[in-house]
Amino acid sequence: MGNWEALEEFVRERMRRTRLPGVSLALVRGEEVVYARGFGFRDLEKRLPATPSTAYGIGSITKSFTAVGILQLREEGKLALDDPVEKFLPLRIRPLGEPIRLWHLLTHTTGLPALAYAEAEIRWEQGTGGRPLGLAAVEDFVAWLNGAEDWVEAKPGERWFYLNEGYILLGGIIEKLSGLPYADYVRKRILAPLGMAATGFLGEELPELATPYLVPAEGQPKPGKVRPLPIGSDGALVSTVLDLAKYLGMWLRRGAPLLRPESYAELVTPRVPIPVEPRWPEPVGPAAYALGLSVQRFFGRTLIGHGGSVLVYTAHIGFIPEEGVGVAVLANGSGYPMAQLAQAALAFLLGEPLEKLPFVRLEALSERVLGVYATYRDTMRATLRPRGGTVELVVEDREAPLVVVLALEELGEGEARFRALLGERTLPVVVRLRNPPELIYERYKLRRVGPLP
Repeated sequence: MGNWEALEEFVRERMRRTRLPGVSLALVRGEEVVYARGFGFRDLEKRLPATPSTAYGIGSITKSFTAVGILQLREEGKLALDDPVEKFLPLRIRPLGEPIRLWHLLTHTTGLPALAYAEAEIRWEQGTGGRPLGLAAVEDFVAWLNGAEDWVEAKPGERWFYLNEGYILLGGIIEKLSGLPYADYVRKRILAPLGMAATGFLGEELPELATPYLVPAEGQPKPGKVRPLPIGSDGALVSTVLDLAKYLGMWLRRGAPLLRPESYAELVTPRVPIPVEPRWPEPVGPAAYALGLSVQRFFGRTLIGHGGSVLVYTAHIGFIPEEGVGVAVLANGSGYPMAQLAQAALAFLLGEPLEKLPFVRLEALSERVLGVYATYRDTMRATLRPRGGTVELVVEDREAPLVVVLALEELGEGEARFRALLGERTLPVVVRLRNPPELIYERYKLRRVGPLP
């Protein structure tokens, strides 16, 4: 496939919408990188372009590296996935009387909800909120978790709650059993065998490191900060799409040369459903979590991968074993979801129509229906506008405009049906996809008279 113009325009348009400074993307088929390029800038002030060799923080994609390390240690007979964590670390908490085992940490099923240490620390560092917690060593995280007994929500293994702190503990176990700092273990046992020489950790000097940016809702992106994370086994790696292409090659080889095939099989076997249900389950199905990776259906195939974010960097990798293809996409800011760019790139590589992707359908719907609406002879106006992944209806011409959240229920060929949330009651809202679109809300009928301001 040599004509990448449609994919490139897709990426550029989404960058424009969300004002992402820079993006790098690579696609692999088997051992070959079939496409790689950068978009935008790795440094806005110096006007340095993003390239396939630009390095970005990859956030929680790091968790899959940690999972690989744990499985390597198991192959050496140093641990079992069913071992209780308290065998290695002084973890005293037993959710509803059950011990937390290594596989519970790997699958985010400890029974504890997210305790948001990373959110607090990262936002504090960037000056956008949060607070410092003083968690500097594995022992600090063990104590942090030991104090959360009354926050337990389920028995271990029952329910998925994404828990960064759990992967910190896994990094501590890797350090204890290998005798190496986590970063050194990853370099020696994962990066070096794969030839990932351009990969390191937050806070290190790396060639062509992208300047991280905070991208506010309005105004220009502002340079952010990059500092080391404690232990780092939950999200501290920095890499390029070309290095991640080598990592994807390992997964497409069923773990070789890092893991035995049976370990690979365990890593990619779904263990627990992720409690997010797609509005339209086809062609992208609901996701489940395996060991440091998520798994879902994608155009009748299996899509395995993971995303990452440290606020000022966002990332996603994915691979489809049946087709022997994979994608890595990295950005130096938070904006358009990297998972969606990754899915679009894979669909393009597979020859599947992008317009069948659920988020592309929603974007097309938004372009058609968002805007300013008016009643007969412009006696009253309302605006349909995006808000945090949903749609808001703002009814004007009142002392205080009424703002109503709309949840999309059904999208047909000729109309979109929403449900308005109005205190203790709900109300159906319909947008007829005509030219111009018509909005039926409560007792009113409105027609679109203009785009969003």
